[in-house]
Amino acid sequence: MSVALAAGLGALGLLDRLEIAAAKLVAGGRAAHFTKNLPDWVPWLAAVALACGLAFAMLHVTGWWRRLAIWLTALALVAGWAPVLALASRPPEIGAPLVAAAWAGICALIYAANYRLPDDRPAEPDIPISPDETR
Repeated sequence: MSVALAAGLGALGLLDRLEIAAAKLVAGGRAAHFTKNLPDWVPWLAAVALACGLAFAMLHVTGWWRRLAIWLTALALVAGWAPVLALASRPPEIGAPLVAAAWAGICALIYAANYRLPDDRPAEPDIPISPDETR
């Protein structure tokens, strides 16, 4: 669904606005000129790989804070592609991968919060131990 959302936003032209904003951000507010272009399929391949891989990773880790850390790290890595692509004289086309990763992470967090996953264990109750008893 996250790739479908990115495709829909791309059809509406909203991903182009996001990519223009990223290009201006890495260019320091000036108009950026990039001499090389990425093939059209590369950002979409990255979006599919991120959406599937991120959801898989988040749903196979225990604890909501670990899932949140994986999601935020993935978003930071995708956002970090923009200056790297700009240094390689390529336009920072991170719109589709960023939207796909963001939505896949949100959906994985919501799913994990509402359903008990096999790796999640219920919290053990605190049982007071008498000082005479050893473990």
